[in-house]
Amino acid sequence: MENKKCIIVHGCPSTPETMVDLGARYDQHWIAWTKKQLNDKNLATEAPLMPTPWEPDYDKFKNEFEKYNTNENTILIGHSCGCAFLVRWLGETKRKIFKLILVAPWKIATKERIFREQFYNYSIDETIKDRVEEIVMFTSNNEEDAGKESLKIFHDVLGGKIIELQNHGHFTMKDMGTVEFPELLEEVLNK
Repeated sequence: MENKKCIIVHGCPSTPETMVDLGARYDQHWIAWTKKQLNDKNLATEAPLMPTPWEPDYDKFKNEFEKYNTNENTILIGHSCGCAFLVRWLGETKRKIFKLILVAPWKIATKERIFREQFYNYSIDETIKDRVEEIVMFTSNNEEDAGKESLKIFHDVLGGKIIELQNHGHFTMKDMGTVEFPELLEEVLNK
Protein backbone atom coordinates (compact mmCIF):
# COMPACT_ATOMS: atom_id res chain seq x y z
CA MET A 1 0.00 0.00 0.00
CA GLU A 2 2.43 2.52 -1.30
CA ASN A 3 2.17 6.04 0.18
CA LYS A 4 -0.68 5.01 2.49
CA LYS A 5 -0.68 5.54 6.23
CA CYS A 6 -3.04 4.67 9.04
CA ILE A 7 -4.19 6.32 12.27
CA ILE A 8 -6.16 4.38 14.90
CA VAL A 9 -8.25 6.28 17.47
CA HIS A 10 -9.16 4.27 20.56
CA GLY A 11 -12.44 4.27 22.44
CA CYS A 12 -13.44 5.88 25.72
CA PRO A 13 -13.33 3.76 28.87
CA SER A 14 -15.79 4.60 31.63
CA THR A 15 -13.04 5.22 34.23
CA PRO A 16 -9.25 5.61 34.25
CA GLU A 17 -9.05 2.16 35.86
CA THR A 18 -10.79 0.46 32.92
CA MET A 19 -8.35 1.88 30.38
CA VAL A 20 -6.27 -1.31 30.35
CA ASP A 21 -9.11 -3.36 28.89
CA LEU A 22 -10.46 -0.71 26.55
CA GLY A 23 -7.28 0.26 24.81
CA ALA A 24 -5.11 2.85 26.46
CA ARG A 25 -2.61 0.08 27.17
CA TYR A 26 -2.34 -0.93 23.58
CA ASP A 27 -0.32 -4.04 24.40
CA GLN A 28 -3.52 -5.63 25.71
CA HIS A 29 -5.89 -4.66 22.90
CA TRP A 30 -6.31 -5.31 19.18
CA ILE A 31 -5.05 -1.79 18.52
CA ALA A 32 -1.45 -2.71 19.40
CA TRP A 33 -1.64 -5.95 17.42
CA THR A 34 -3.07 -4.14 14.38
CA LYS A 35 -0.51 -1.35 14.61
CA LYS A 36 2.36 -3.85 14.73
CA GLN A 37 0.99 -5.93 11.86
CA LEU A 38 0.52 -2.87 9.65
CA ASN A 39 3.90 -1.37 10.48
CA ASP A 40 5.50 -4.78 9.74
CA LYS A 41 3.84 -4.60 6.31
CA ASN A 42 5.36 -1.12 5.77
CA LEU A 43 2.07 0.70 6.30
CA ALA A 44 3.03 3.51 8.69
CA THR A 45 0.52 3.33 11.52
CA GLU A 46 0.01 5.54 14.57
CA ALA A 47 -2.26 5.00 17.56
CA PRO A 48 -2.26 8.22 19.58
CA LEU A 49 -3.41 8.21 23.18
CA MET A 50 -6.24 10.71 23.52
CA PRO A 51 -6.37 12.93 26.62
CA THR A 52 -8.64 11.81 29.49
CA PRO A 53 -10.74 9.52 27.27
CA TRP A 54 -12.92 8.49 30.23
CA GLU A 55 -14.19 12.10 30.10
CA PRO A 56 -14.00 12.68 26.33
CA ASP A 57 -13.73 16.26 25.20
CA TYR A 58 -13.93 16.83 21.46
CA ASP A 59 -11.58 19.84 21.42
CA LYS A 60 -8.93 17.98 23.44
CA PHE A 61 -9.20 14.97 21.13
CA LYS A 62 -8.97 17.28 18.11
CA ASN A 63 -5.84 19.03 19.41
CA GLU A 64 -4.10 15.68 19.91
CA PHE A 65 -5.33 14.13 16.67
CA GLU A 66 -4.27 17.08 14.51
CA LYS A 67 -0.64 16.48 15.47
CA TYR A 68 -0.86 13.73 12.81
CA ASN A 69 -1.07 14.70 9.17
CA THR A 70 -3.99 13.30 7.17
CA ASN A 71 -4.56 13.35 3.43
CA GLU A 72 -6.21 11.39 0.61
CA ASN A 73 -3.83 8.46 1.32
CA THR A 74 -4.81 8.13 4.99
CA ILE A 75 -6.77 5.24 6.47
CA LEU A 76 -8.60 6.20 9.66
CA ILE A 77 -9.78 3.55 12.10
CA GLY A 78 -11.92 4.36 15.11
CA HIS A 79 -13.12 2.20 17.97
CA SER A 80 -16.33 3.03 19.86
CA CYS A 81 -16.31 6.74 20.76
CA GLY A 82 -13.20 7.11 18.58
CA CYS A 83 -15.59 6.56 15.67
CA ALA A 84 -17.81 9.41 16.84
CA PHE A 85 -14.75 11.64 17.04
CA LEU A 86 -13.48 10.74 13.55
CA VAL A 87 -16.85 11.20 11.88
CA ARG A 88 -17.37 14.59 13.53
CA TRP A 89 -13.83 15.67 12.65
CA LEU A 90 -14.20 14.59 9.01
CA GLY A 91 -17.48 16.50 8.80
CA GLU A 92 -16.04 19.68 10.27
CA THR A 93 -12.73 19.69 8.40
CA LYS A 94 -14.06 18.40 5.04
CA ARG A 95 -10.85 16.35 4.69
CA LYS A 96 -10.47 13.76 1.97
CA ILE A 97 -9.15 10.39 3.09
CA PHE A 98 -8.64 6.99 1.50
CA LYS A 99 -10.59 4.75 3.89
CA LEU A 100 -12.67 5.08 7.07
CA ILE A 101 -13.13 2.00 9.25
CA LEU A 102 -15.47 2.18 12.23
CA VAL A 103 -15.19 -0.63 14.80
CA ALA A 104 -18.18 -0.90 17.16
CA PRO A 105 -19.16 2.71 16.41
CA TRP A 106 -20.88 4.57 19.24
CA LYS A 107 -22.95 7.76 19.16
CA ILE A 108 -25.31 7.50 22.14
CA ALA A 109 -24.72 8.97 25.59
CA THR A 110 -26.19 6.45 28.00
CA LYS A 111 -27.89 7.61 31.20
CA GLU A 112 -24.94 6.75 33.41
CA ARG A 113 -22.62 8.68 31.07
CA ILE A 114 -24.80 11.68 30.26
CA PHE A 115 -21.79 14.03 30.54
CA ARG A 116 -20.66 12.59 27.19
CA GLU A 117 -23.67 14.17 25.48
CA GLN A 118 -21.51 17.02 24.09
CA PHE A 119 -19.14 14.50 22.56
CA TYR A 120 -21.86 12.56 20.73
CA ASN A 121 -24.37 15.33 20.02
CA TYR A 122 -23.67 16.48 16.47
CA SER A 123 -25.20 15.98 13.04
CA ILE A 124 -23.33 13.58 10.79
CA ASP A 125 -22.21 15.30 7.59
CA GLU A 126 -23.53 13.16 4.76
CA THR A 127 -20.93 14.62 2.36
CA ILE A 128 -18.22 12.63 4.17
CA LYS A 129 -19.05 9.70 1.89
CA ASP A 130 -18.13 11.90 -1.09
CA ARG A 131 -14.62 12.47 0.32
CA VAL A 132 -13.83 8.91 1.43
CA GLU A 133 -13.10 6.18 -1.10
CA GLU A 134 -14.31 3.37 1.17
CA ILE A 135 -16.27 3.12 4.42
CA VAL A 136 -16.37 -0.10 6.46
CA MET A 137 -18.17 -0.68 9.77
CA PHE A 138 -17.58 -3.62 12.10
CA THR A 139 -20.22 -4.82 14.54
CA SER A 140 -20.99 -8.02 16.43
CA ASN A 141 -24.08 -10.13 16.85
CA ASN A 142 -23.79 -9.64 20.62
CA GLU A 143 -23.07 -5.89 20.66
CA GLU A 144 -25.13 -3.87 23.16
CA ASP A 145 -28.43 -2.43 21.91
CA ALA A 146 -27.10 1.15 22.05
CA GLY A 147 -24.14 0.00 19.94
CA LYS A 148 -26.45 -1.54 17.37
CA GLU A 149 -28.51 1.67 17.31
CA SER A 150 -25.31 3.72 16.91
CA LEU A 151 -24.24 1.58 13.96
CA LYS A 152 -27.61 2.22 12.31
CA ILE A 153 -27.29 5.98 12.87
CA PHE A 154 -23.86 6.08 11.19
CA HIS A 155 -24.76 3.67 8.39
CA ASP A 156 -28.03 5.46 7.53
CA VAL A 157 -26.06 8.64 6.77
CA LEU A 158 -22.70 7.34 5.54
CA GLY A 159 -23.55 4.00 3.94
CA GLY A 160 -20.61 1.69 3.42
CA LYS A 161 -20.02 -1.99 4.09
CA ILE A 162 -21.13 -3.57 7.37
CA ILE A 163 -19.22 -6.61 8.63
CA GLU A 164 -20.90 -8.48 11.49
CA LEU A 165 -18.67 -10.85 13.40
CA GLN A 166 -19.86 -13.44 15.89
CA ASN A 167 -19.30 -13.04 19.63
CA HIS A 168 -17.00 -9.99 19.51
CA GLY A 169 -19.24 -7.87 21.78
CA HIS A 170 -17.94 -4.30 21.83
CA PHE A 171 -14.56 -5.38 20.44
CA THR A 172 -12.73 -5.09 23.76
CA MET A 173 -10.20 -7.61 25.04
CA LYS A 174 -12.76 -8.82 27.55
CA ASP A 175 -15.35 -9.45 24.82
CA MET A 176 -13.03 -10.83 22.13
CA GLY A 177 -10.70 -12.87 24.32
CA THR A 178 -7.79 -12.10 22.00
CA VAL A 179 -5.67 -9.19 20.78
CA GLU A 180 -5.77 -10.50 17.22
CA PHE A 181 -8.22 -8.95 14.77
CA PRO A 182 -7.41 -10.46 11.36
CA GLU A 183 -10.70 -9.34 9.80
CA LEU A 184 -9.74 -5.71 10.41
CA LEU A 185 -6.26 -6.28 9.04
CA GLU A 186 -7.76 -7.72 5.87
CA GLU A 187 -10.05 -4.69 5.39
CA VAL A 188 -7.18 -2.24 5.93
CA LEU A 189 -4.95 -4.00 3.43
CA ASN A 190 -7.73 -4.59 0.88
CA LYS A 191 -7.21 -2.04 -1.89
